[in-house]
Amino acid sequence: MRARASLAGLAFLAGLALLVPLSSALAKPPAHAAKASASASAASSSSAPAASLAASSMPAPAASASGAPVPENVGGCVESFPDGVKRPTLVDQFPLHGQSGYAAVLTVVIEHGKGESVLPHGLELQSESDAAKQLKAAGFVIPDQTGGGTARLHTAPPDAAHPDLVKTTLEFPLLALPPKPGRHTLVLPPMPVALARANGEIETACTRPHVIVIDDPTASTPDPKPQPNPPPRAQHEEWTAMRKGLTYGSLGVAAGLVLAYLVYKWRTRPKPAIPPPPPRPPWEVALERLDEVRHAGLLEVARFQEYFDRVNDAVRAYLGDRYGFDGLESTTDEILTALKRASIDDVALPFVLGFCEECDLVKFANVTPSLDSCQRVLDTAERIVRTTMPRIRPGFSGDGPSPPFAPPARAPEREPQRDSDRDRDSDRDSRRGES
Repeated sequence: MRARASLAGLAFLAGLALLVPLSSALAKPPAHAAKASASASAASSSSAPAASLAASSMPAPAASASGAPVPENVGGCVESFPDGVKRPTLVDQFPLHGQSGYAAVLTVVIEHGKGESVLPHGLELQSESDAAKQLKAAGFVIPDQTGGGTARLHTAPPDAAHPDLVKTTLEFPLLALPPKPGRHTLVLPPMPVALARANGEIETACTRPHVIVIDDPTASTPDPKPQPNPPPRAQHEEWTAMRKGLTYGSLGVAAGLVLAYLVYKWRTRPKPAIPPPPPRPPWEVALERLDEVRHAGLLEVARFQEYFDRVNDAVRAYLGDRYGFDGLESTTDEILTALKRASIDDVALPFVLGFCEECDLVKFANVTPSLDSCQRVLDTAERIVRTTMPRIRPGFSGDGPSPPFAPPARAPEREPQRDSDRDRDSDRDSRRGES
């Protein structure tokens, strides 16, 4: 029993002696990928040396007779170049150590022509392509390119010694997700890098495979405990619907205000004054006033003086408006003179003279008219109006409105009546009343 226990203790000490150098070798970053692959394969499994050997001994692409590389399938990544085109120089680096669930950045420096552009259409890696399948099988995931782990391109200014060459740096983060917990050695397969020439041709170059040792985040922490949540990070949210709604709403409100202002200005604009109605023809006014006198009932109450005055005023106002003088303020002689000057019809002039003389007798001589004379003076007034009113033009229907009336030009203002003329008219009216 003691012999077996001593042998077991020696074996345990020998195992510790072997594990200590191995752990120190894995902790230190090796000089190249082959040494890291060899040390990691000794600690994890026996299948890793083959992958490390494939990564370190990958043959360089063969050259064709014209000096251009021949298209070649490099670990699932197919390189393609036009005839006579030299393969661009690619210098790619990838970390040797990483943690599960964290991104490791693949850095590729491409030296290409000045007129060429790297990744002209962005990151194109179809999910059904061989490169994508191998990347997923190897335990790597491409982060969402809309978040913080996006690929970045940096183009350095051309060197003065080589003005036709440009160096572009591609930083491509990859998320390492081993299928099981613990330490794993993952092999990153070659990644395609597309370049667009100035003439539109596309050429594809591939990076080298890389070996990385992935540990759990708590692998080197003795007795790990659950950690609290990390501090909150600012989230950038783009509310497209709200932004469009506010934009369109603001435009709608502005358009509504402008439209309301225009409607207000249009409704409150200064409107042209409504033209006054055309003056009624004087014969219509005179006949209407005479008809009012006929139906006013003045004769039934023996108001003969008022009856004569209203008939006299209607005729005098009509003659003044019809022939352009002030009929209400004119004497009988002045009315006759104005009518002769206006070339009144000879048939109507005797009616006007007899009408005025009879009205003057009632007004100035205080003659009380009889009922027959009142009716006769009203008939005479209507005859004067109808005789002097304009005749209806041929083809004009009498059922419609009266013919248009244009007021004649006013006669020049008459001189004030002298006292001698006024006395003469008074004496004449008195003699007529006595007779």
